[in-house]
Amino acid sequence: MAEREHLRITGVHAVSALGRGADALLAGVLAGAPAFLPVRRFDTTGRRVTVAATLPEVGTLADELTDAVDRACRAAGLDRTHRAGAELFLATHGGPHSLPTPGGGDTAPEVPALAGHLARRCGLGGRTRTYTTACVSASTAVADAATLIGRGDLDRVVVAAGYLVEPDQYALFDAGRALAADGAVRPFSAGRKGLLLGDAVVAVVLESARAAAARGAPTVATVAGWGRAGDAYHPCQPHPEGHGLARAVEAALRRAGLPAAAVGYVNANATGTPYSDASEAAALGRVFGAVAGRIPVSSTKSVHGHALEASGLLELVVTVLTLGHGKLPVNAGWLGPDDTCPLDVITDAPRPAPTPHALTLNAAFGGANTALLVSAP
Repeated sequence: MAEREHLRITGVHAVSALGRGADALLAGVLAGAPAFLPVRRFDTTGRRVTVAATLPEVGTLADELTDAVDRACRAAGLDRTHRAGAELFLATHGGPHSLPTPGGGDTAPEVPALAGHLARRCGLGGRTRTYTTACVSASTAVADAATLIGRGDLDRVVVAAGYLVEPDQYALFDAGRALAADGAVRPFSAGRKGLLLGDAVVAVVLESARAAAARGAPTVATVAGWGRAGDAYHPCQPHPEGHGLARAVEAALRRAGLPAAAVGYVNANATGTPYSDASEAAALGRVFGAVAGRIPVSSTKSVHGHALEASGLLELVVTVLTLGHGKLPVNAGWLGPDDTCPLDVITDAPRPAPTPHALTLNAAFGGANTALLVSAP
């Protein structure tokens, strides 16, 4: 199979503070109403910030991931035989109480144990991989799956990702003054104060075009291109001119065989932090040149929050759902333009999708950058 033959997305399922299932996610991002509320899951006394985008009732991470994988496989029409040949790529750092601990202890199992547990429960008989590379974990897993399927090593991969807001990471981001003290995420906007965390448990079934066609499987979208690049600039900050992210986008376009002008929407990584949003805007300027200010852009983190390791997969699903629906989601929290972010940010209401092609971008501490280019079926 040629690497440029587009990878099929044949099944998806997502859970976030916007609700359970693809329909709830689509409705929530198109409504553009942020899901940030006071945290009830754990005590936030003494914290600078006390809000996040969390589900009111949630199971263990293992149970939520099992349900998401099973539902995505059902949506893709995978029977027991097809599941038995599928590999599982899992993006998560695990977190407290990911799995029941022998003897009732408090130590969470290692992430590989969680991946094996999920594969057994969902009937996935292939090998498992785990990704713990911070906020590019899930998008890196998708890129790896696309590469392995694209060169014919695999027919089918289930990529799953999960993050449930928990006290340890919350405390780290709050102590680092990365959380928005005004309780709103305002990507690319003047007056932006930082990020807010959010729940996400997501699963996506990826297949070769041949394997999907052999089953008569539905196509939710295609992954046309993918790219990864590093800044090697700073442990926490991206390059101010967005060098790494720009290279990742350029690689995705080359792999897809599409010109930059074909892109009609960017679901940005933008977290609402002053430095990184400006860097991302610079990266888009490097890639798209004079037309960068005319490509619709939004960051749906402004609605569902930052899901850390799971962000890349949640935002991939958001992007393919909105493309399929023909509407582009808003960038909530907007106060006004910022000269460091000269972009066409979608602020008032969803817009019609001008083309079937879109980018979804992610970046992480350490200078890691990913770009996934997806197309409506």
